[in-house]
Amino acid sequence: MVMMMIGGYVTYVLGCLIASFLGFFVLFNFRRQVVKKNKASGIKTTPVNGHRRTVKDDESTDIIIVGAGVAGAALAYTLGKDGRRVHVIERDLTQPDRIVGELLQPGGYLKLIELGLEDCLGTIDAQRVYGYALFKDGRSTKLSYPLEKFESDVTGRSFHHGRFVQRMREKAATVPNIRLEQGTVMRLVEEDGTVKGVQYKNKDGQELTSYAPLTIVCDGCSSNLRRSLCDPKVDIPSCFVGLLLENCQLPFVNHGHVILADPSPILFYPISSTEIRCLVDVPGQKVPSLASGEMANYLRTKVAPQIPPELHEAFVAAIEKGNIRTMINRSMPANPQPTPGALLMGDAFNMRHPLTGGGMTVALSDVVVLRDLIRPLQDLNDAPTLCKYLESFYTIRKPVASTINTLAGALYKVFCASPDEARQEMREACFDYLSLGGIFSNGPVSLLSGLNPKPLSLVLHFFAVAVYGVGRLLIPFPSPNRLWLGTRLISGASGIILPIIRAEGVRQMFFPATVPAYHRAPPVNLE
Repeated sequence: MVMMMIGGYVTYVLGCLIASFLGFFVLFNFRRQVVKKNKASGIKTTPVNGHRRTVKDDESTDIIIVGAGVAGAALAYTLGKDGRRVHVIERDLTQPDRIVGELLQPGGYLKLIELGLEDCLGTIDAQRVYGYALFKDGRSTKLSYPLEKFESDVTGRSFHHGRFVQRMREKAATVPNIRLEQGTVMRLVEEDGTVKGVQYKNKDGQELTSYAPLTIVCDGCSSNLRRSLCDPKVDIPSCFVGLLLENCQLPFVNHGHVILADPSPILFYPISSTEIRCLVDVPGQKVPSLASGEMANYLRTKVAPQIPPELHEAFVAAIEKGNIRTMINRSMPANPQPTPGALLMGDAFNMRHPLTGGGMTVALSDVVVLRDLIRPLQDLNDAPTLCKYLESFYTIRKPVASTINTLAGALYKVFCASPDEARQEMREACFDYLSLGGIFSNGPVSLLSGLNPKPLSLVLHFFAVAVYGVGRLLIPFPSPNRLWLGTRLISGASGIILPIIRAEGVRQMFFPATVPAYHRAPPVNLE
C-alpha cells in the first residue's frame, strides 16, 4: 500500500515536471517568434518613465522627415534617390484640400526639374501661366514672365494643391528606401541637447519612438515643433477668402490676375482647364461671419462691384453656390536656433504673404540647397559636427528666400488701399511704373517669378518706383505741397521695405559671402 502511494506521488511529480517543461518550451518558442517578428518590423519595447512603450529600432534610418507637404515630399524623394534611408511621418496621407499653394512660379518649376519631379504636374490638369495682368480703376496692364532664354516648357504652373502634393507623395513612395507612414508627431526626442528622433502616434493610436541621426521638421504653417528649433515671430497681416469660379474665361488667358481693389488685392488664376480660383484678401485677423451670411453680403456688396466685367457673373454665381472658404495668411522671417540632430524647413521655418505665390519656390529652392549640402556626407552620426556644417544652409538659402519674402511683404503693403495720400501716390506710381514695360516690368517680374532672385535688384526697383512717383509729383511745376508729399512718399517707401530687410538680416541678404558659414566645407570625418 505504501509502495503504491510512493509510486503515485513520483508519477505526479514527474507529470508536473514534464508539464512545466513543455509549458516553458511553448512560451520560449512563442517569445522567440514575437521577438523575431518585432525585429523584422524594427519594433522593440523599452521602459520609458516607468512604463513600457513600443519603440522603432531605426538603426536602418538615416533621416526622419516630419511632414509630407511640398517641402517634405520633395525632400524625401531627392534624399531617397541619393541613397539615404528616409522615414517620412505625415499627419494625414489623404489628399490635401487647400486654397493656397496653387501657383508655382517659373523659378520654382526650374527647381522642380532639377529635383526630377516635374512629371508630378503632368496628370493633374495643371495650367501654364505666362505672367500677370494688373487691374486698377478700370485700367489694366499685362506683365509677362521674361522667359526668352529658357526652354518652351519653362513657365509658371497653377493647379489643385492637393493633387500636386499627392503625386509627389506617390513618387516618393516608389523609392525603396523611403518609408512613408501616417502618424502624428507629438514631440522631438532629445538627449543632452541633441535631437535623437521623434515620438509619434501612428494611425492606430500606438505610441512609437523613431530614431535617426538627423530629423528634418517640415510640418507646415501650424507647426507644433518649431518652437524647439527657432524663435518664431509670426505675423498675421490678413486672411484670404477663397471661391471657385466655373464656366468663365479670364480677360488674359493663362495669366494670373491681380485687382488693386479696396481695401486690398483680389487674385484670380486658373487651377484646371475648367476652374478659376479667386482669392479675396481681407486685412486683419478676422473675416465677416460665414454662418450669419455676413461674408456673402460683404462679397456681393463690397467686392463684386470691383471685379472685371468678364468675371462678374461667375463671381456672383460662386457666392450663391456657397462654397466659401477662408484661410489665415501668415508671415514669419527665418530665425533658426541651430540644434544638433534637427533642422527646420518649409512653412514651419519661414513664411511670407502668399500674394506673390512664392512659397513653393522658396521651399523647392531650399530642398535643392540642402540636398547639395548633404550629398557629399557618408556619415550623419556626429550630430554637433553636422549641425555646425549645416549652419551654412541658413546662409546659402538667404539671397533667394529673402528676395521673394521681401517682395511679397512690400508688394502687399503697396497694393493695399490707404487713406494716406503718400501711400496712394506710391500705389499709383507702382501701377504706372510696371505699365511702362521693358526693364521697368521685366525686372520686377523676374524677381517675383524667382528667375532672378537678387536682393539688390529688388531694392533698386522698389526705390525706382518711389523716385518715379516723386518725379510725377514734381512735373510740370514743383509746389511746396508736392515737395512735401514727395518727401513723405520716399519716407513711406523706406518704412515699408527697410523693416522687412532688417527682419531678414542685412548681412545674410546682401553679403552672404561674408558670413563664415557660407564657406563651410563638408567635415572630413563625415565624408
